[in-house]
Amino acid sequence: QVQLVESGGGSVQAGGSLRLSCAASGSILSFNAMGWYRQAPGKQRELVARITDSGIPNSGSIKYADSVKGRFTISRDNAKNTAYLQMNNLKPEDTAVYYCAADSVIMSTIRHVGWGQGTQVTVSS
Repeated sequence: QVQLVESGGGSVQAGGSLRLSCAASGSILSFNAMGWYRQAPGKQRELVARITDSGIPNSGSIKYADSVKGRFTISRDNAKNTAYLQMNNLKPEDTAVYYCAADSVIMSTIRHVGWGQGTQVTVSS
């Protein structure tokens, strides 16, 4: 099993910044990617960003949702088994519960191995 603990959510005004952290423990070898997803009220959960480890230093891949490109940055500290999401120039439409996920990515198949508890991000105009 994988345990994921998130931190860093909160309330900010539009244009502000927040940094989310997600610390993983447990079956670390069962996943090769960490992602951030979000779910706004009445909407489906969507991918925000995912970082996939290729096993070769500095050669992993990163995927962003079009709506956050240029504003959000995902990173991962493998030594700490921790992923980060730096969110800049936040907009009211970024308001949602943000979830960290440990994913197993093989070619185009993605399997969610574990989920964090979720952290609320609220952006006011």
